[in-house]
Amino acid sequence: MSERSKNRFWQSIWFKIVLIVIPIGLISFIDPLQMAVRRSIFILSMVDVDAAKGYILSYGIWAPIVSFLLMILQSVLAPLPAFIITFANAGLFGWAKGALLSWSSAMTGAALCYAIARIYGRTVVEKFTTRSALKEVDLFFEKHGKWAVLIARLLPFVSFDIVSYTAGLTAMGFWEFFWATGLGQLPATIIYSYVGGMLVGGARLMVTGLLIIFALTIIIFVARQVWRERNGFVVEESA
Repeated sequence: MSERSKNRFWQSIWFKIVLIVIPIGLISFIDPLQMAVRRSIFILSMVDVDAAKGYILSYGIWAPIVSFLLMILQSVLAPLPAFIITFANAGLFGWAKGALLSWSSAMTGAALCYAIARIYGRTVVEKFTTRSALKEVDLFFEKHGKWAVLIARLLPFVSFDIVSYTAGLTAMGFWEFFWATGLGQLPATIIYSYVGGMLVGGARLMVTGLLIIFALTIIIFVARQVWRERNGFVVEESA
């Protein structure tokens, strides 16, 4: 697909309507849906795994679908905490099924953020995030270049959602972004889900789980940096 065809695809009026106009219209004019969105935002803002589990479970057989939609909601409305949903999914559906649900819904949310940024530009993205947060991630992209998305997905302190928006504002192609997100997000999702499956109550377990996740991601990041430096050194010597 040529660059002109790509631009035409992203700027399609129907694409814009489906992504923004229809969802906003539904939420604005259907009161039960509007109340559900507000309640979901309130539940996630509590940063309480038990509250999230209770909310998702209250929908019965629709619980997996509600969880999927919650992850997409938090993706668009950064910076709501995604790990709460991942922990809740692991506790409700088991770590393996929970990981699959969390990973697939996070990928859908990331793709949506990328599409919104690519279609509507920085002005609209700033309404979903903040100007200062975008500038910080801009610097991260300048520093790490094409590896920015993959590295960001491995680091828990870099906003998942804002990275997705920022990628859509760059020249990075969708599939390059999608595969980097998928590969980078998979280890974190598995770890979060496995640890989340053990969080059956108590602050100690929560803190222990977060420390394990933080430690593992730092180890991965440091190992990668060391590998790059050593290979760079070898290349310079041989030159």
